[in-house]
Amino acid sequence: MAAVAGFRAFGSKVPIWLRRGLCAPLAAGFCSKGLPGAGQSDPGQRPTSVQQRDGIRNIVLSNPKRRNALSLAMLKSLRSDILHEAESKDLKVIIISGEGPVFSSGHDLKELTDEQGPEYHAEVFQTCSEVMMLIQNHPVPVIAMVNGLATAAGCQLVASCDIAVASDKSSFATPGVNIGLFCSTPGVALARAMPRKVALEMLFTGDPISAQEALLHGLLSRVVPEEQLEEETMRIARKIASLSRPVVSLGKATFYKQLHQDLRTAYHLASQTMVDSVALQDGQEGIKAFIQKRKPVWSQ
Repeated sequence: MAAVAGFRAFGSKVPIWLRRGLCAPLAAGFCSKGLPGAGQSDPGQRPTSVQQRDGIRNIVLSNPKRRNALSLAMLKSLRSDILHEAESKDLKVIIISGEGPVFSSGHDLKELTDEQGPEYHAEVFQTCSEVMMLIQNHPVPVIAMVNGLATAAGCQLVASCDIAVASDKSSFATPGVNIGLFCSTPGVALARAMPRKVALEMLFTGDPISAQEALLHGLLSRVVPEEQLEEETMRIARKIASLSRPVVSLGKATFYKQLHQDLRTAYHLASQTMVDSVALQDGQEGIKAFIQKRKPVWSQ
């Protein structure tokens, strides 16, 4: 799997949950309250819901009463939904959004008391880290569609996505310092998405920033009026879904791989990827279609 390869490429141990393979298959046009399996907090109920159509998988954090907190059950459910048939040619792009006025309030603090103990706490943070790395290593682009507040690990989730579109009513914060729990893991994603001094101000003060500030500093791709959020997000997703999956997947993997390399190594990696892209069936199809002035027909 490309996700497995992604972990190995970055020198990370492939987690057991990834080696075990994907969850049971669903039809390409599935529409359900989520996939059966891990992350289930109540019998027959999961904290995420999923729809997939025309190559676009919509994953919704669906626990608004708990402000879509990233509980262990929510994280496992989200992980399962992202991993489901990750290699299917019918999957071109993933959108993650939240139900209700809060995108996600971060970890469920009720799970972080001393009643659960350090082993449980370690599982929560390890699972969260796995989800964030999985997004980057996933073979298709992942888009965050944010309408409302995204705090702590919720802000981390936004920063971890490849593209983030937010309504002008959204805001972002890493307020853990205010309750004695510095947002160290959200800081990993923020430091890779924003200038260091902006990220550190958010982490040191816990103060929120507006959607426009988040756009200015690189946390978001674009900001639109609330009534245009879904339309604009779907416009981007449909454009990606209309393109060659192998080309996009190869490009995404190389982008992240070269990002923290020195300039010479980065160009070496990118040049080899260009050679590999030209050798792809879809690479040749795209070139010939351009020369022949016709629309390309992609293999996937």
